Order: sequence, then structure tokens, then C-alpha cells
Amino acid sequence: MLSLTCKTAIKAVILLASQPEGDTKLSLKEISEAIGASSHTVGKFLQTLVRHAVIKSVKGPAGGFFITKAQKDQSIMSIVEAIDGKQIFTGCGLGLSQCSEAHPCPIHDQYKEIRDAMDKLFGDNTIASLCQSVHIGETYLLG
Repeated sequence: MLSLTCKTAIKAVILLASQPEGDTKLSLKEISEAIGASSHTVGKFLQTLVRHAVIKSVKGPAGGFFITKAQKDQSIMSIVEAIDGKQIFTGCGLGLSQCSEAHPCPIHDQYKEIRDAMDKLFGDNTIASLCQSVHIGETYLLG
């Protein structure tokens, strides 16, 4: 359901959130190498995330990308909405333009359950909560 770009953006944000508090900023190159993605792709979605206030950036020699404590309290949904939009939680599983309860596609009911569960998953989990599980070794970001 999520695009590859969105999945990569989530990894990048969790990486930023995993950095020690304070003046830690990561460069585009550091982020790209750490998550195993092309710097071109990472650069594009990082700027999108900055425009949507999911993360922050500072230009210059001591600059880079970072996330504030307040931004860590955002739900993962903020990343998904910035990159893929909210449509993945409302659209038809087969891509029909007119799919609804009154005019359902063949997978409407089953897909609606999955869509609603994904909406809840991304809405209920914060950047901080995902970062914490990685930090303590319960889950893994790379591999």
C-alpha cells in the first residue's frame, strides 16, 4: 500500500529521531548511506518533509537535517500524508473511481478492513515510539 519512497522516508525520519538530542544534524549523504537509498530520491523527499514540518533542516557547513522533540511526537501518518497523501486510506483497492458501500468493487469489504487497520496503525504510532523500539533493540531499521 505504501510507496517505496514513503517507506524510505519513514526509515529516514526514524534514523533522524534516533540521533542524540542536541545539535546532531545529518547530511543528505549520511542519511542516504545509512538507509541504503539514492541521494537524489532522499533529497527530494527530505525537502518535502521539511515543507510539511515533519523535520527541519539548516543550510551551510554545519547544517543538515534534524528532528525536534516536538516533531517526534507526530504520528507516522504525518510522514505518509506528506509523501503519499491520505488517498491510500480512502481509495479503492482496485483503483476504481466510483467505489463505495453503495457501489462496491469485488474486494471492497476486505480492502476497507485493511485500509482502516493501516489508518489506525499509522495514526496511533508516533515517530518517537518507533524510534524507541529500534533504540532498545526490540525492532530493526536496517537489514
